Amino acid sequence: MDALNSLRTKVAKKVLQKTLSVKNGETVTVESWNNGLEFARVLLAEARAMGTTAVLVLEDEGAYIEGVKRSPKNTLGKMGRNEYGMLKGTDAYVFIPGPLLAAYQTKINPRLMSDSTRYNSSWYDAAKKAKLKGARLTFGYIGEEMARIMGRTVQQVAERQLSAALVNFEGISRRARRLSSSLTDGSKVSVRAGGARLEFILKGETTIEDGVVSPQDMRAGNNMTYVPPGFVSKGVESTSASGTLKVSKSVTRLGLLSDATLTFKEGRLVQWKSKESMPMLTKLVTTVPEQKRRLTILNVGINPRMGYLFGQDRMVAGSVTAGGFGITAVVRGADLTVSGRALVTAGNL
Repeated sequence: MDALNSLRTKVAKKVLQKTLSVKNGETVTVESWNNGLEFARVLLAEARAMGTTAVLVLEDEGAYIEGVKRSPKNTLGKMGRNEYGMLKGTDAYVFIPGPLLAAYQTKINPRLMSDSTRYNSSWYDAAKKAKLKGARLTFGYIGEEMARIMGRTVQQVAERQLSAALVNFEGISRRARRLSSSLTDGSKVSVRAGGARLEFILKGETTIEDGVVSPQDMRAGNNMTYVPPGFVSKGVESTSASGTLKVSKSVTRLGLLSDATLTFKEGRLVQWKSKESMPMLTKLVTTVPEQKRRLTILNVGINPRMGYLFGQDRMVAGSVTAGGFGITAVVRGADLTVSGRALVTAGNL
């Protein structure tokens, strides 16, 4: 436990000092669900030791579930003046989410869960308007249900993610910049893995998650970041994908997808197969309207301290992830080439 407390302290200091550049006299708000409270307490103590005015907001899971089930429809998922006021008065915000907000959870039916989080865009709009800097600690998403399907314990996942947060942020940022310089609009991409090959054209926004909210990020409106980092994502021209993608074991909103083979034509997902998870795969695909089953995003992981099936596969260095069609399709051991240049070889950057 002493080792875990030491790890929490190191990460808390890094989030405050490196990610958010918190200064003496500033205001810090820590929002946590029950499973993140131990880390939140450490973070609060470190923030106050730095001379900040820091407060802790608890989202109790039991109360949330009861509230979602009993709230009138006209108030469910809406922000109030109290929360807007809190954001307006905050310089730095640290969010430790709960398992109910994860991709996979079974305690609240999906429709109710979606309705209860309608505030999402309003929250981010208010946070940008307030010019606060924020960090999201992703270990909080992992509860017993999700840890179990990954073959882990909650503590194993939390420790691995916290350890991955101690990666050198400057090194992550340099790697992200080099990678993003190759992911330019109009570039032709090829992903090869397991004997399959998928090709498409890049077009659209580039996002870098390097664990730091920089002045440049603030000017661009990117005031929230993930901890641990990191990945680079790039938009895909929605009619360009053609070929086949071999998907590795991936966590989905319905559970663990063991394998999948996805075939695209003119950007659209036209065929899907799975040796071990066909019913799940079919349900995942068919809940997305046919016209929206398109590859629209490419993600490349860049964190050498992250591992697979610890809740953030898209951050594993050398992982290639495709999305936009109802599944976060992780490909391990892939060869990724962009305009003829190899960016990932056999899953290595």
